[in-house]
Amino acid sequence: MLRGILMRLSQAVPVLLIFSVMVFMLMHLLPGDPALAIAGPDATPEAVQAIRQQLGLDRPLPIQLLEWFAHIAVGNFGESITLKQSVVSAVVERLPVTLSLSLVSLIVTLPIGIGLGVVAAYWRNSWIDAFVMVLALLGVSLPGFWVGILSVLYFSVQLGWFPPSGYVPLTEGGFWPWFASLIQPAIVLALFQIGFLARITRSAMLDVLDQDFIRTARAKGVDEWTTIAKHAFRNTLIPVVTVLGITLSLLVGGSVVIEQVFALPGIGRLIVQGILNRDYPLVQGTMLLFGFAFVLINILVDIIYTFVDPRVRYG
Repeated sequence: MLRGILMRLSQAVPVLLIFSVMVFMLMHLLPGDPALAIAGPDATPEAVQAIRQQLGLDRPLPIQLLEWFAHIAVGNFGESITLKQSVVSAVVERLPVTLSLSLVSLIVTLPIGIGLGVVAAYWRNSWIDAFVMVLALLGVSLPGFWVGILSVLYFSVQLGWFPPSGYVPLTEGGFWPWFASLIQPAIVLALFQIGFLARITRSAMLDVLDQDFIRTARAKGVDEWTTIAKHAFRNTLIPVVTVLGITLSLLVGGSVVIEQVFALPGIGRLIVQGILNRDYPLVQGTMLLFGFAFVLINILVDIIYTFVDPRVRYG
């Protein structure tokens, strides 16, 4: 197992290298000048040029990229131009919001997505299967920002069930105010993941239900619940665990839009503000930390494989 983990870590290095170069180049391809944004519209060209020199933006892009890599190598992800603080500290301050949103959304996603997939597979080609697949298709098709706006207008403004925006820390307001501030954006964020997970679970269950050992279990008189829960579902865990890793990554990445819609002070909203302000160090450092998180999630999924399926461990 240790050898496999070390191999995955070594494979992650070029992935992160390519990812960091892409983030760096995409930020510099965006229109706008950070120096002009800092100096203001009434600044003189000399003042703007002085800020560019101070930030190192007047140097060639390859030199800037090499300097950025040199800083990352020693754990320095840069300092935000607009916030006047290090990127790491800015991310750490907002990390509990994004993690809380992702956790609540994952708790909503897992039972509903897996349950719908199992139900659709068991009653294949019936109206239940068709109904579940229509719901799954709607979930993966509807844009999150549009659903979020409609949700705020109806459930918050019209009905007053949930707060329309904002975040209440768990340590300050207690569990229920914290949960109430997250449940609506978490459900909106989970809609796409529920549809995606339901379709994958259904496909995996259909493959397993057609296997000989399922027919053998039924022929031996094993009750239907044991056949489905113990024998069939257990053998679908490999593709489901794979999708769960992707789902967790998508939940973290999808928080960028949802946090902006619901005004949650998380990492996603921090990235949006950094892009609007042309804060190169903030966006580059935050996106690179996101890349580290995604690679770590994939490695953890590979480790979970060995516990879910002994064939992977012994292989």
